[in-house]
Amino acid sequence: MIRDAMNKWTIVVPVLALLALVLSWGREIPTALMVVAALLLVGAVLAAVHHAEVIAHRVGEPFGSLVLAVAVTVIEVALIVSLMMSGGPQTGTLARDTVFAAVMITCNGIVGLSLLAVTLKRKTAIFQAEGTGKALATVATLATLSLVLPTFTTSANGPVFSPAQLAFAAVASLLLYGLFVLTQTVRHRDYFLPVEVEGRTMREEDHAPRPSARTALGSLGLLLVALVAVVGLAKVESPVIEAAVSSAGLPHAVVGVAIALMVLLPETIAAVRAARRDQVQISLNLALGSAMASIGLTIPAIAVASIWLEGPLLLGLGATHMVLLALTFVVSTLTVVPGRATLMQSGVHLVLFAAFLFLAVSP
Repeated sequence: MIRDAMNKWTIVVPVLALLALVLSWGREIPTALMVVAALLLVGAVLAAVHHAEVIAHRVGEPFGSLVLAVAVTVIEVALIVSLMMSGGPQTGTLARDTVFAAVMITCNGIVGLSLLAVTLKRKTAIFQAEGTGKALATVATLATLSLVLPTFTTSANGPVFSPAQLAFAAVASLLLYGLFVLTQTVRHRDYFLPVEVEGRTMREEDHAPRPSARTALGSLGLLLVALVAVVGLAKVESPVIEAAVSSAGLPHAVVGVAIALMVLLPETIAAVRAARRDQVQISLNLALGSAMASIGLTIPAIAVASIWLEGPLLLGLGATHMVLLALTFVVSTLTVVPGRATLMQSGVHLVLFAAFLFLAVSP
């Protein structure tokens, strides 16, 4: 009965969220309705998690991790492009801020929470170093090409790429992401499968029957509805977020952090759930896969959109953010190489995530 109620909830909420989007789009709505829209936005995110997990259960790992990663990146790209097209030249740093925030949230926040969830139950979290290391190397390369090099190139003034450099970064990002997907799903799929943990107690969801094709298709449709609602309602709520940031005297980069936190909520929930089931490899697939998709798909989309956008596209990070990025990849490498992690590693990643949030508010 509880499961039936949950299934109904995950059907009704995306539809209500889409209806709220239709009623609020392009209109000035009062504060009370803004609050209702925000609640429906959160509900649509949670429903998206549920339907993505149904699809993932149907297609199996590691394909399931890709479903949510790509879905979340679609949200991120749509939000960035729509806000940059409506916000004017002052949004020139929005893509950089959002993508950098996504990398820090996934590589430190989601990884830290997932390791914490596992190591609080067991002393050690065990995962596949071969697959996770390949994912981390790809994320580090994509982040350096797209977010660090623009600060040092000299073809254009400021932390920007020239048109030729931006085109190269976009093509390289797509190629690397496509190569990784091929590696993860075809050539070395076994490197990304969960490690069997000795003495693990099987739970009900581990024995759950594989969803039928009809159920999976239904979830796919509802996932698309939920994602459209999330994108639209997030855009409706974005002026409130920007106004709150301005009135609080916070840096404009906080808007990018808020967007990344919002769109990565489904990944965070799914990753922690997987970690609590002792499937930390799925958690790492989700975290690093989202970071990779965030760069590998967002940068090409922004490159194409820059043809119509006004003002420069500022991609290069400042010194503080580059230090955080470098420290993140050093720590992540030390976490991944042994193929096992303890509570200590989760604490280090979470402290780095807290430092990122603090410096975003107080640079």
